[in-house]
Amino acid sequence: MGESMGAVALLWHRKKPTFWAPMCKTGDDVRPLAVVVNVLTKLCRIIPTWKIIPTQDIIDVAFRDPEVRQEAIRSNPFCFKGRPRLLTGNQLLTVSLHLEQRLQEVSIPFLIVHGADDKVTNPSVSNLLYESACSTDKSFKLYPAMWHSLTYGELQENNDTVFEDVTAWLDDRVAKRVTIGA
Repeated sequence: MGESMGAVALLWHRKKPTFWAPMCKTGDDVRPLAVVVNVLTKLCRIIPTWKIIPTQDIIDVAFRDPEVRQEAIRSNPFCFKGRPRLLTGNQLLTVSLHLEQRLQEVSIPFLIVHGADDKVTNPSVSNLLYESACSTDKSFKLYPAMWHSLTYGELQENNDTVFEDVTAWLDDRVAKRVTIGA
């Protein structure tokens, strides 16, 4: 299971085809122009640790539950809240561009869950993975009125709905495997 920045897991899937997760593409609406990427890539050689990547505070739009936003995220000293370093931003963009070109290689069974009101990641990115993957066992569930953090930052009843759907999806695959193996 990968949530939000699962690009690392998707890279693992390329090395080990039985392993994968999301963050497979940088949304077209937030991708910088090629000239900007070129300049920032060159700057990475000179000032890789500078925190100059323009970002927005996404906590208020990623975590719907106000208690989670305050207690688990904003008050947590171990939760990074600053601007990413230049090299970090460049690597995230590089990885997402690399993965975007290889979505058709995703071959394992998977379930994508995405909030329709997600302001952090456009649901079209998840849909692109769903449409592009060569897997013959794939599912995409879009949850109306839900936000970005479906398994932790949503209202409890929404978290429960998502976990029930994930559990049902897993149970269905286990039942099919047992039936086939019997």
